[in-house]
Amino acid sequence: MSQQVIVLGGGVIGLAIAFELSTKGHKVTILEKVRCGGQASGAAAGMLAPYSEIGEDPDDFFRLCLESLREYPMWQQEVKAISGVDFEYTNSGSLHAVYHEADLLGLKTRQSWQSEWGAKAELVDGARLQQLEPHLADSIIGAMCYPEESHVFAPDYVKALEEACRANGVKIAEELESVQIKSWRDEIEVVSKAGQTFKAERMVIASGAWSQELEEIFDLRIPVFPIRGQICAYELGEHEVNHIIYTSQGYLVPKANGTIVNGASEDIAGFKTDVTEKGINRLTNWNHNILPFLKKTDPFHRWAGLRPATQDGYPLIGEHPEARHIVFATGHYRNGILLSPITAKAVGAIINEEKTPVPIDLFAPGRFTI
Repeated sequence: MSQQVIVLGGGVIGLAIAFELSTKGHKVTILEKVRCGGQASGAAAGMLAPYSEIGEDPDDFFRLCLESLREYPMWQQEVKAISGVDFEYTNSGSLHAVYHEADLLGLKTRQSWQSEWGAKAELVDGARLQQLEPHLADSIIGAMCYPEESHVFAPDYVKALEEACRANGVKIAEELESVQIKSWRDEIEVVSKAGQTFKAERMVIASGAWSQELEEIFDLRIPVFPIRGQICAYELGEHEVNHIIYTSQGYLVPKANGTIVNGASEDIAGFKTDVTEKGINRLTNWNHNILPFLKKTDPFHRWAGLRPATQDGYPLIGEHPEARHIVFATGHYRNGILLSPITAKAVGAIINEEKTPVPIDLFAPGRFTI
């Protein structure tokens, strides 16, 4: 049955949820304080790399990430078809590179448990590694190759999601500056700074790093904090890089437009999104240890975004413990792009009172409230 749904937040998670709900026939309105995708979403490197990023524990969070990766081939096709907007989705595979013999054991341990989840992981070194990435530093002695891992060009993906939402009839109210939730326990009423009133039967909280502002309103602990992530990009020029390259120090993601994205330096700076010399230097001081040619050039672009981190590192996905018509989908930290399809599918299932595609008990919004 079609319902009126307000999605609070127009980042990649809010847009993905609105797209999914509108596809299922719901009437959706997105409320966004600034512009859709204007915060963390558009500033992301776009990695879809759960095997590389999660190496220690095959818990439900890993399962969430893995299922989302596997949703992407069909999901991105649907977004492109509905929006009419193309964006880069590249199944490049990835190399998780190491420098020391001791680290090879860690890769083998990772390979052992990840293979149980269908990872087609291959430990490569020597001539094979050189063949895959000719420009890698000689100090890299081996890497785990994950052919399933991919990446998107985040700014274009977010634009496509927005256009797909509009094509599906989603109403988008942007640049609201602020909104006030007037009521939510029995009926939902939200008022913008300019006095616009929005009513609905269900509401989804996808406010990212700003979600904690709603703690008092919902009488619920929402420990989501902004972490500033600083990123830079280089022109590749005559150099060709074929894979996402991931190390303990950070990552490099080659893009189809002839650039390579280097991320990410993180710090706590409140809601500041300015780029600092110290933050970018953390990247430029080590990236030539992966690709030596980067030492001879400077990044042509530097930027920052706020990542919504939670107290325990897991997102909040699920219903308010005392009000089932309020659904949370926030706190995705640096995995918002990756988790956008599976979060949208999970919220869609919740709204439709269906079984979620993966278990979400670990992400219950009420888990922080004593």
